[in-house]
Amino acid sequence: MARNFGVGTLGVLKQEIWTGVAMANLVTIEAEVRAGTGTGAARAVRRAGKLPGILYGATEPPVPLTLDPRLVLRELHRGGWRSRIFELRLNGTAARTLIRDVQFHPVTDAPRHVDFQRLTAGQQIRVAVDVIFSNEGASPGLKRGGVLNVVRHSVEVYCDPERVPERFEADLSGLDINDTVRWSNLRNTEGTRPIITDRNFVIASVAPPTKMAEPTAEATVAPAAAPAPAAPAKKE
Repeated sequence: MARNFGVGTLGVLKQEIWTGVAMANLVTIEAEVRAGTGTGAARAVRRAGKLPGILYGATEPPVPLTLDPRLVLRELHRGGWRSRIFELRLNGTAARTLIRDVQFHPVTDAPRHVDFQRLTAGQQIRVAVDVIFSNEGASPGLKRGGVLNVVRHSVEVYCDPERVPERFEADLSGLDINDTVRWSNLRNTEGTRPIITDRNFVIASVAPPTKMAEPTAEATVAPAAAPAPAAPAKKE
């Protein structure tokens, strides 16, 4: 028999899906609703030592935010923040989000504005996931002086918001010179679909060493200057 789900039932089901999300990469950030919008309001927030932001997505109206810049900086310095799920606590409510964009000061590199996208359980999203490299010491090519040539530091994929991987792992064990790591070799890709679908694209390769020949000792010694010709003798 088919089951009929009312609006309330669907809400409960979505909550159950979110409850099952792994908590390892879920970070909580406190925020406040910002009263004003626009450049003037954002400047006033910065003068007060806070960070302006915006929360959008999931067919809901955008909400201007005020955040503690130290909390945002902490996450930016950790790395992998583009694929980390943040629980944004806002006036007694909580929303699962991703940081979609950060504007930085051109001189100090301090964050000046941050964009959060609200997530909906069961609706796939596009996200860039960082790639980390492991077991460099077990690569014969790197041991023989090869150079790791990284083609992609991150990979854009589609995935469910409740299963966003914090990182992909590229195992370099056994890689010799001219060997490559491709998408199919990455770990932690379960439940994701890459944006590039027409080929098994390269993540990194081990390039041959580029050692320049050292100059010989003879070449480094400057030739002795030739003696100056003797002046002609004066006639008496």
